[in-house]
Amino acid sequence: MTEPFVHSRPYTIEWGDCDPAGIVWNPRFFGLFDGATVALFTAALGMKKAEMLKTYGSAGYPLVETRAVFHAPCRFGDEVRIDSMVTAFRRSSFDITHRLFLGDTLAVEGFETRVWVGRDPADPERIRARPIPTDVIERFSRAK
Repeated sequence: MTEPFVHSRPYTIEWGDCDPAGIVWNPRFFGLFDGATVALFTAALGMKKAEMLKTYGSAGYPLVETRAVFHAPCRFGDEVRIDSMVTAFRRSSFDITHRLFLGDTLAVEGFETRVWVGRDPADPERIRARPIPTDVIERFSRAK
């Protein structure tokens, strides 16, 4: 992928995102990034997650590694924008970068590694890594 597809998602910081001082409690950003990942896939694939799971016979794309860099605080009532993009596709895993902006200020950067999974044929109660469908990767490269 030369230029990754970037999906932008606006968000208003809610009281439930904040500590008693009205500043976003840092772990809450990971929940915001998870929602932004779902929105990224919805935009790139043109289908909601439930349809995606059915279409590709997937059990999802669980998070296996994450981290964040906090540059500036966000507070109750702030209007922010989360820009999300897949920065690398591998056989069954992929990386996502999230950049959360408060106005023009980069407030938080989030980094995720996720794995494409399906049900284990030997034990349907378990999941196993599966190759990312070529169609999924192609849709990301065609998304505008």
